Amino acid sequence: MKLAVIGAGSTYTPELVSGLGRERDGLDLRELVLHDIDEERLEVVGALAQRMLERQGYTAGLQVTGELDRALDGADFVLVQIRVGGQEARLRDETVPLACGCIGQETTGAGGLAKAFRTVPVVLEIAARTRELAADGAWTVDFTNPVGIVTRALLDAGHRAVGLCNVAIGFQRSFARLLGVEPGQVVVDQVGLNHLTWVRAAWVDGEDVLPQLLAEHGDELSGQAGGLPRRLLEQLGVVPSYYLRYFYAHDRVLAAQLGETPRAARVQEIERELLELYRDPELTEKPALLEQRGGAYYSEAAVGLVRSLATGDGAVHEVDVRNEGTLAGLAEDDVVEVPARVGRDSIEPLPQAPLAPELLGLTQHVAAYERLAAQAAVSRDLETARKALLSHPLIGQHELVEGLLEPLLEPQEAPA
Repeated sequence: MKLAVIGAGSTYTPELVSGLGRERDGLDLRELVLHDIDEERLEVVGALAQRMLERQGYTAGLQVTGELDRALDGADFVLVQIRVGGQEARLRDETVPLACGCIGQETTGAGGLAKAFRTVPVVLEIAARTRELAADGAWTVDFTNPVGIVTRALLDAGHRAVGLCNVAIGFQRSFARLLGVEPGQVVVDQVGLNHLTWVRAAWVDGEDVLPQLLAEHGDELSGQAGGLPRRLLEQLGVVPSYYLRYFYAHDRVLAAQLGETPRAARVQEIERELLELYRDPELTEKPALLEQRGGAYYSEAAVGLVRSLATGDGAVHEVDVRNEGTLAGLAEDDVVEVPARVGRDSIEPLPQAPLAPELLGLTQHVAAYERLAAQAAVSRDLETARKALLSHPLIGQHELVEGLLEPLLEPQEAPA
């Protein structure tokens, strides 16, 4: 098969290449194509990828190209990991909301709307070319944030797409370590929306071990949930994702953000250091610094999903797909993040009990925002964008919406 990586100038790419090398026996990969519009970054990352693959004894062909059509031509899988506007745009997403007293985060709340506004049109353009040039039945695997909104836009436009996030696989690896078992033995039942999920169960050999984990390792799980109190996890009987801290500890997080250096600024520095390391012709493996970039276990999640879609191994993966009755109380066409059994060209969500009221209410609230945000990103209609911000539980006030919309969206009208 042919796998095209769009946005391969990302410093994440060596993580993906490392994963492909480890899984070479399970993937019949004849060609890997790395594409990016940033020629300098692509040259640096592509050269490192070549050295890594050679070191791993990988025999599949590698192409590095700035031509989108060449990358997509005949591709069976298209992995999209772009960042429209770069880290400079992310810095705006994280700081503009702070001036209005709102959480500054690139995927959640106002910053997420700005990111969706400039990202969705670009991803849809890529998907349109994929439809024309890729192999019949090709999959678009979206790792581009905000994943839920981007995936919704792709599905609304009729593309064969699935969204992917690394939060659940992080919990899987952590739970396995705490339990002393292999990661493949743990099925994490994490449900909700992208970046708004809760682990409701963790299955090992048919037994839900989450109560045991909460009782024996509650403090560590609290840390993985963004520092939310252990008593909250025990009260809810779930492990919230890191992103729930923006809702459950809003005032504390906002106060911290107002007094600290934005994450985007730190990531910019990490990326500069990584790219300098990548230029070293003696470097043939991903450097340890990459772990500080974020995206832990990204390669395992991406490569595992592609392997299941290609081989039909029936493994369970956490993915973003149409709801279609999986979670009661949400619309059929909402995009949910749930565990699903993945076969050859098939994705079947595992059956789910209804969400508890305290989880469902917040999920419905954010799902309404995501519906409006996806519509606004496609239509460029500012009234719909206002409604999206007004519906988001982290904003929700008319005065805040009016203060945020212009500085957030005006510079985003011409995606690049």
